[in-house]
Amino acid sequence: MAAWTWRFEKTDGAEVQPAVEPDEFTTQGDAESWIGEYWKDLLAGGTDQVRLFEDATEIYGPMSLHDAQKA
Repeated sequence: MAAWTWRFEKTDGAEVQPAVEPDEFTTQGDAESWIGEYWKDLLAGGTDQVRLFEDATEIYGPMSLHDAQKA
């Protein structure tokens, strides 16, 4: 079974500890729903952008949390 995970980063790509610890996700939809709920807390806690992985494969990113704030 695939594991979906987020990588939390500063703008320069350096990995950071997230302000909210993510669950373990078994689907892409679950992972995306979670980021939709917690992106403001992550941004406030120092995460600038995220990347989504399925196991070791990057699916997309970096996705700026600052851009979500403007929407």
